[in-house]
This record gives sequence, structure tokens and C-alpha cells, in this order.
Amino acid sequence: MTKWFLLAAAIVCEVTASLSLKGALEQPLLYVVVAVGFTAAFVLLAAVLRRGMGIGVAYGIWSATGVVLTTALSAVIHDETVTGLMGAGIVLIIGGVLLVELGSHEDASAPGATP
Repeated sequence: MTKWFLLAAAIVCEVTASLSLKGALEQPLLYVVVAVGFTAAFVLLAAVLRRGMGIGVAYGIWSATGVVLTTALSAVIHDETVTGLMGAGIVLIIGGVLLVELGSHEDASAPGATP
């Protein structure tokens, strides 16, 4: 369970850093948030991998959730437009991550697989 909390924290750090990057163009002090956020995100992602989550699953969830949250929050915070095509892409991203996650369970149940 700890690895899921760490992964959630990594996602929050990555999204915060990404959103701050745009804000840093106007307020350079936000580059500190960008640097700390991305560093923390990678440290937390490494901790997730250390606890046994497969990199395909962890990176897939981390990156896909980051894209979805960054897109949604940038629409709210930075008043960016989310088009129907972008929405379709988000749905495809979510579907792709679900397939990766389901595929990882399928592999774990294969004969000779290590738990």
C-alpha cells in the first residue's frame, strides 16, 4: 500500500512542477518549485520501484496521470483550452494505462513467474 501512496505523491510533485513551469515564465521564483518538484517526483518514483512495482506499470501510471491532471489543471489555472481531440487522447491514455496494469497481472500469473 505504501508504494501507491508514494506513487500518488510522485504524481502530485510532478504535476505541481509542470504547472509551476509555466508560471515561472512570469514569476522566476517558481523555478525553485519546478526544481524541487521534479527532483521529489523522481526520488518518490524510485522509492516506488524499490518497493517492487514494475517500471512499466509505475511509469505508465505516473506519466499518464500526470498528463491528465496537468491538462485538466492547466485549463483551470492557466485558462488553457481542452479540445475534444485532447479529451479523446486523454481517454486513450487512460485505456492504455489500464491495459498495461492488467497485462502486468496476467504476466504475474504465468507459470514460472516470480510474485
